[in-house]
Amino acid sequence: MDTTRVDLPRTVRQRTDEIDLGIAPLAKSQSEERRLLTCLLGLTFVTGLVDAASYVGMGHVFTANMTGNVVFLAFALAGVPGLSAVRCLLAIAGFAAGAALEAYLFRGSTGASRESRLATACVVEASLLGSAALVSFAIPAGSNGLDARLCAAIVITALAMGVRNAAVRTLGVPDMTTTVLTLTITGLAADSVAGEGRVPRWPRRFGSVLAIASGAAIGALLVAAGLRHALVVSAAIGVVVAFAVSKLGASDEVPGR
Repeated sequence: MDTTRVDLPRTVRQRTDEIDLGIAPLAKSQSEERRLLTCLLGLTFVTGLVDAASYVGMGHVFTANMTGNVVFLAFALAGVPGLSAVRCLLAIAGFAAGAALEAYLFRGSTGASRESRLATACVVEASLLGSAALVSFAIPAGSNGLDARLCAAIVITALAMGVRNAAVRTLGVPDMTTTVLTLTITGLAADSVAGEGRVPRWPRRFGSVLAIASGAAIGALLVAAGLRHALVVSAAIGVVVAFAVSKLGASDEVPGR
């Protein structure tokens, strides 16, 4: 059997590599692809804002990043000072309830495109974050006590992020989970060596890291002026993203699939 290697043109080899990696270009317009990616980066920025608001303003708990919450919960149960098992459990429960709610709302719905599903989730997210902002007006500045108002803010923001994450999950856009960076950073590092110096999808990967980092930094500054400020900005961006997503085409194709 002849195993002679046939040298393909560079463009053909690149296309073959992309198909093998599951990142073949879309049939949908490049403009629409960029718009969806921009919307997802906007949501990633909101993740940074929300986690800054929850960690700095709600007492060392994450309401967007559940990996960190599980670790914090374990630390709290082990007696590490400054952490609350109750707050972590409230955030985890709220997030799970949000994800379940989003799935329930679209259960059996075969007519809705994934873009319209994301737009709906963004509207719900923005509404919930706005509600959390209203609740935060009643929370005294610098309050660390676990009262009903703080518990409500934790649950509502976690619920919002759970709804959004469930919708983003249905899109399945590689490297654009909007909340988790572990695999994104792993891909940047591993592919830079394994991929002969050509990192697939590196703009969105770097963009995701930058979006969460900048959102967290700005969120921390906003919380210093008041928890409500970070939540109001988060809700406002959610409204803008919801509007932008609603303008996307009804195609079920997504970037990088």
